[in-house]
Amino acid sequence: MARRIAAGAAYGGGGAGLVGAAAVGLLLAEVRLARRHVGNGTGERVPGAEGTYGRVYDVPGEPPLRLVMLGDSTAAGQGVHRSGQTPGALLASGLAAVAERPVQLRNVAQTGAQSDDLDRQVALVLSAGPPAPDICVIMIGANDVTHRMPPTRSVRHLSAAVRRLRTAGAEVVVGTCPDLGTIEPVQQPLRWLARRASRQLAAAQTIGVVEQGGRTVSLGDLLGPEFAANPRELFGPDNYHPSAEGYATAAMAVLPTVCAALGLWPAEEDRPDLTRREGFMPVARAAAEAASEAGTEVTAAMPTGPRGPWALLKRRHRRRVPEPEAATPSP
Repeated sequence: MARRIAAGAAYGGGGAGLVGAAAVGLLLAEVRLARRHVGNGTGERVPGAEGTYGRVYDVPGEPPLRLVMLGDSTAAGQGVHRSGQTPGALLASGLAAVAERPVQLRNVAQTGAQSDDLDRQVALVLSAGPPAPDICVIMIGANDVTHRMPPTRSVRHLSAAVRRLRTAGAEVVVGTCPDLGTIEPVQQPLRWLARRASRQLAAAQTIGVVEQGGRTVSLGDLLGPEFAANPRELFGPDNYHPSAEGYATAAMAVLPTVCAALGLWPAEEDRPDLTRREGFMPVARAAAEAASEAGTEVTAAMPTGPRGPWALLKRRHRRRVPEPEAATPSP
């Protein structure tokens, strides 16, 4: 099903790959040119943000919630200089404020990682032994597109990671592949090809994750319309990774879904709002809609339906993430 949605069920394309062979060659040539003007995802120091957030809510005898970040440089927080500006710190601070409970943050994301690195990252997470983390947030996919990883392989690795974490007892939220077509130095036709490949992979990721019991949030706006309109404000110094404001924008999209996965979001917001075009639908259709609109959440609803598995599509309201406090370093 992930292959069908990526190949054309939602976008009218053909073939089993993200783009045709000739287009891939052109894309790679222009990627090399673009990389002369942007960071390549490696080498820059990433601020360490691990530790405990929300100490003010500490209650003796009540353990903190445990949040783990997995994925690539976006999940790690490359492109900013302070730990409090990373997505992990922003999410931990926001979750602590909503739950009124401390949150222990661990980050195993690897700069430059592709989806096949998730096996190693999940092993690190689970090596700590039971109980599993309360919530795991995965941001992955951009490097899969730029390194031509076949979408079926990419989704297979992601699905396996979600399955292992869910089996261990953790809730999982995946920020799907961002829109690479809005990186400022990227020109046409690479811009169109990158956008198409990104959205196709995001749709396929959504299907794979939902079928394993996870939730997804479309991160198209992470490098999407808001970034295209305000590149100086929302991109970092390397013109590739988000700035502090860019990460805050992404965190605002993910935080409501993290809270909902933990049962912390208002119950009335879990009911579909028809005025916002929310509702139950076949998972393939939900994946296609989510890929084209950032901030859209997809979660499993029914295992079977007239057209296969069904999902609930939500367009949750975005709220500004509280300014993160300084974390207490882990011992």
